[in-house]
Amino acid sequence: MDREWFEKDFYATLGVPKTASAREIKKAYRKLAQQYHPDANPGNTDAEEKFKEVSHAYSVLSDEETRKQYDQAKELYASGGGFGPGGPGGFPGGFQAGDLGDLLGGLGGLGDLFGGGTRRGAGPIPGEHLYSTVNLAFTEAVTGTTATVAVDGASVCRTCSGSGAEPGTTMAVCPLCNGSGSVALGQGMFSISQTCDVCHGTGRTVSTPCHTCGGRGTEQRVRSIKVRIPAGVKNGATIRVPGKGAPGRNGGPPGDLHVRVHVGRHPLFTRRKNDLRITVPVTFTEAALGADITVPTLDGRVTLRIPPGSDSGKTFRIKGKGVASARKGVGDLLATIEVAVPTELDDETRQLLEQLKQREPEDVRAHLGVTS
Repeated sequence: MDREWFEKDFYATLGVPKTASAREIKKAYRKLAQQYHPDANPGNTDAEEKFKEVSHAYSVLSDEETRKQYDQAKELYASGGGFGPGGPGGFPGGFQAGDLGDLLGGLGGLGDLFGGGTRRGAGPIPGEHLYSTVNLAFTEAVTGTTATVAVDGASVCRTCSGSGAEPGTTMAVCPLCNGSGSVALGQGMFSISQTCDVCHGTGRTVSTPCHTCGGRGTEQRVRSIKVRIPAGVKNGATIRVPGKGAPGRNGGPPGDLHVRVHVGRHPLFTRRKNDLRITVPVTFTEAALGADITVPTLDGRVTLRIPPGSDSGKTFRIKGKGVASARKGVGDLLATIEVAVPTELDDETRQLLEQLKQREPEDVRAHLGVTS
């Protein structure tokens, strides 16, 4: 923050109302920048100064957080705590150190030097994390795959490659801080340093901002990013992809990408942890006499021996045919048999079943609640 925050109306500099949207502010800036650009006004010092004022105003109002701080500063200034010529406490207008601490603390700035707030430096600022989702088939989640996800958010500008300068132009020493990256706030013994609002601590500015990103070095767009899905990932899991989030500022590292996984259903299998479950139909005679039946798995078929007298609903464990994961090894396949009752019988089959009914032990029929 610098003295101009209290002395100038950046909205008036750009010719927009205080309620202007980010798009309106950008449009007004581009129009004025073209009008007063040094290349369009060679030797015109007034136009050069006007270009600097317009660029400074835009650098403050184009950043949402900085604009909020500026609006708060102007509001406090208008309420009677402004800077004027002369005054005690080392500050113009009778501004006391405690008053400044309250003001800067409220802005999230340098209030800690005067009893409140936290100082903001000009160091690197990490990029924000971005979020996306991916839909996987059941088998893709079990075996692992590489998926392409769409990520909507801030990314490095494709036109200027993140420099903020129009291609073919060069960076210049910041006219406000003279390349130091910081400016002085206040006067005398209470003069303190704050990150320059024009260059945001870099010490360099662009003479011609990039027409795509307006000098920010980033743009909002949708990117396609390939994400490696590990084998055995569960529905609802989140995969973190380091460095694929929004770009950092002032040389800060990019954020991460967090991908939420949605796994579809399988027509045969259900999953619980690393075990798979399946229901296998068997005939009455297979359950009664025992049999070798074929059971499908995710990687082929296996033979399962059903012992004689197996009840419907009995579950058999087939080792190592579940889900494999790096952390918990390989699960099992749990096959539950279900006796299939025929709905249509020919005469011969009906006679055989009638004979079987007559031979059923009385204790079995009584247990099942069947009476003769």
